[in-house]
Amino acid sequence: MIDQGLLDAIKSYSENMTRPITFVLGSGEHSKRAELIDFLTKIAGTTDKINFDATANDDSLPSPISFKVVGHIDGVLTDTGIVFSGIPGGHEFTSLILAILQAGGHTLKLDEGIQKLIKRFNKPLQFQTYVSLSCHSCPEVVQALNQFALLNDDISNEMIDGALFQEQVEANNIQGVPAVFLNGKPFANGLIDTAKLIGKLQEQFPDLLSEVEDDAEQLEQQDVTIIGAGPAGVAAAIYTARKGLKVTMVADRIGGQVKDTQDIENLISVPLTNGTDLSNNFVKHLHEYNITLKEHVSVKEISETEDENYRIHLNTGEMFETRSIILATGAQWRKLGVPGEDENIGKGVAFCAHCDGPFFKGKDVSVVGGGNSGIEAAIDLSGIVKHVTVFEFADDLKADQVLINKAKEKANIDIITSAATKEIKATDGKVSSIVYEDRNSGDTKELDLAAVFVQIGLVPNTGFIKGFVDLNRFGEIEIDERCRTDRKGIFACGDVTTVPFKQINIAMGEGSKAALSAFEYLVMQ
Repeated sequence: MIDQGLLDAIKSYSENMTRPITFVLGSGEHSKRAELIDFLTKIAGTTDKINFDATANDDSLPSPISFKVVGHIDGVLTDTGIVFSGIPGGHEFTSLILAILQAGGHTLKLDEGIQKLIKRFNKPLQFQTYVSLSCHSCPEVVQALNQFALLNDDISNEMIDGALFQEQVEANNIQGVPAVFLNGKPFANGLIDTAKLIGKLQEQFPDLLSEVEDDAEQLEQQDVTIIGAGPAGVAAAIYTARKGLKVTMVADRIGGQVKDTQDIENLISVPLTNGTDLSNNFVKHLHEYNITLKEHVSVKEISETEDENYRIHLNTGEMFETRSIILATGAQWRKLGVPGEDENIGKGVAFCAHCDGPFFKGKDVSVVGGGNSGIEAAIDLSGIVKHVTVFEFADDLKADQVLINKAKEKANIDIITSAATKEIKATDGKVSSIVYEDRNSGDTKELDLAAVFVQIGLVPNTGFIKGFVDLNRFGEIEIDERCRTDRKGIFACGDVTTVPFKQINIAMGEGSKAALSAFEYLVMQ
């Protein structure tokens, strides 16, 4: 299960550990227990900084194939609150390696402001995160919550491989991952970054920020603050930094929507890449310059100062002043807005075919949306599920012809155009059918299925800026040819703006243009 190359990598990574860790296994019998023991034994065999004794079991762990990561602080065994139930292979292997390194003293990846906030939580928070080992989005959630646990003794996180704990999955009506439970109750479902996790905790526990605001350290005044770190935001940050400006970037995650994209074949000069690799390259490029990165953080609001600058208010309680702002907040998945959609997210309504497709192996599903993302999702799902029906509102598909041709070659994909989705129905807590209207005949029809994958485009992330700068009727920020908004010193670029054609290449160009406009504005002051 774990090859020598990975074991060599673990040995190399362990050099960054300043103290040892220990794996402690649960007790009991399970068909996968021997495999888990072999897995942990091989990892522990790479270095004397990782300890494992298969005979030393902990009856308090939830199952025979659960294990916890125990730290050693000043020579004393210390529970980290990190538990893995299952064998964390696939995409979760990285989550295990990071847990080992961070419990072993390696620097956490969370922003300092978030770390201070997490340390102040004074309520028991027991997270359970159900994952699929093939899910690209799950590790981000697991890794964030594991770091929360390392920062605060009142917090714990258990990663649960849904494939090995089907009874729990069925009992909790889980049909999408990651599915996060807090103190035994549903907390979050689907891709949710660290900033949104913090936001949801603050919604449930509104007093969490009260003390932080009083002693939060403040950044000095910045020349430019870029909000958002997709292709547009990254380009803007690099261009402004190259001009010698004092630059801060605030973002929930570097890469934005690009990070969730699989194959990227239209990035000029790069025949093929993927969202993960491109996002990693963004990080490397940003680190080449003197840019203050506030990652995993979100902006609560922007206010004006008396000297015609702006004040940025973060969700960590921090605030700082800036002479100019570039808004590059991108967009998020657009919802259908029909009955049964919100109520069944994670119960058959999904937005990521890669993450949630495996839950519907051998079943009938639908994809709503005939653009590139919809047809790509249908093609991906066709290799997993029994049958895919694509619904497109318009009379024709909007996807590139090469994708349409691939879809039509699949025997288990049907395409229905001129179809208006009216309702998503559920039975016993799970999606059971979709109701749609034939726009040509006016007839209402119903199709039995197990899941609806919504792929109808994006909606701009402008909630926090609404009423502060001009937006059009679609919620996009109105800009001119120089990326200027209606407010002096505030610029915008990328998918969040009125610029047509939401593409990576275009966003990068717009980000560069916004940066040059901001520089021009600052030197003219």
